[in-house]
Amino acid sequence: MAARPLVARQPNERLQALIQEAGCSNAGLARRVNMVGAERGLDLRYDKTSVARWLRGQQPRGRAPGIIAEALGRKLGRTVTIDEIGMANGKNLASGVGLQFSPTVLGAIEQVCELWRSDVGRRDFLSGSAVAASALVEPSRDWLITGADTQVARTAGARVGVSDVEAVRAMTTALTELDHRFGSGHVRPVVVHYLNSVVSGLLSGSYRESVGRELFAAVARLTELAGYMAVDTGQPGLAQRYYIQALRLAQAAGDRGYGGYVLAASMSHLAAQLGNPREIAQLARAAQEGARGQVTPRAEAMFLAAEARGHALLGDSRTCNEVAGKAVAALERAEPSAGDDPVWIAHFDHAYLADELAHCYRDLGQAEAAAHHASHALDGHPESRARRRAIGLVLLATAQVQQREVEQACHTGTRAVELLGTLRSSRGAEYLEDLQQRLEPYGEESAVREFGARLELQAA
Repeated sequence: MAARPLVARQPNERLQALIQEAGCSNAGLARRVNMVGAERGLDLRYDKTSVARWLRGQQPRGRAPGIIAEALGRKLGRTVTIDEIGMANGKNLASGVGLQFSPTVLGAIEQVCELWRSDVGRRDFLSGSAVAASALVEPSRDWLITGADTQVARTAGARVGVSDVEAVRAMTTALTELDHRFGSGHVRPVVVHYLNSVVSGLLSGSYRESVGRELFAAVARLTELAGYMAVDTGQPGLAQRYYIQALRLAQAAGDRGYGGYVLAASMSHLAAQLGNPREIAQLARAAQEGARGQVTPRAEAMFLAAEARGHALLGDSRTCNEVAGKAVAALERAEPSAGDDPVWIAHFDHAYLADELAHCYRDLGQAEAAAHHASHALDGHPESRARRRAIGLVLLATAQVQQREVEQACHTGTRAVELLGTLRSSRGAEYLEDLQQRLEPYGEESAVREFGARLELQAA
């Protein structure tokens, strides 16, 4: 066997300085790292020799850098990042950023702030990462079995008050409206820089318990929005990281309902986009179980609709129809009490449910039902939901292709192309690509050729 080439390493002066600041011995740090690892289900067996190797510049693999940073952070009483300990240089380390559901609030802050920094500073690497189905399902299990955080208050850093939380909420509302109108390509960079430059400072500030819970709730919503925007800009690997962290922030907020929403509306839909039907249903059921008794009928309807999509992709028409019927019934119960709904689910109306059902029947090959629900969705979505309307048009066109109404499908598809021309949305482009593939068997028809030419002109 050939000898492994020697690699010159630079001493890790950052780690050395933090160990000195913490007043830790090498053996003491090793013990603390092993304890934090044990909390996360890892059997780590580091000792003083391991720490000496880190100080000489060796980079431990996997989740170890984040655990080392958390162990030092606990000793210092503040958030410590993997950048600060000099272990954020290699791609093997960066690949784990944002994929962990941290067992502690301090760890959650470190994770999400590191994700925002990595997104701003290493966008190309994070956006190119793949989505692992297990990376979506495992956090849902952690969320289901993890008890509530007993305390989130902090006493270090600048004072954070109610007005700061209101500012984050107002920014989320404004950015959501812009995203609906123009697509995420125009808005996502603003969201990420705001999270990294402003919100990270709030999380690391000083706040009393009640303000802290509200802050985590507000930041969870904005982080989930950033995840959706990653989906809409063609970066599913980055989206899963934002969704996992939004789920953890919702846990810190003490909001089981919103945690369920992240699973059903975000992670489940990401699994649908990636063609993982079993995970779709698992995530939606986890949302229902984990938020049982803590959500309004409107949220129940959304969770059930997400599950129905999983059964549709699995080809299980009977279970899909059964779950879809429960979703319709839940939304009917919701209508008289709309004022009781939290802001994060208030948008889920009959048009959104019809949109979900149109996806279900498209995937089951039931074209007439798919067309009916797609038309219903289009009737209900206002002009301000431009991307949603464009996707509805593509769903209707797809159903028309399934019914062999090819010329009508091309006409409907052209309306979608025109609307998507006003947006910067990779998600919309993916729907159009799917429609074009479904039209390929009819490629000799003049309407199909004209539609293909229109698409090429749009892409030019």
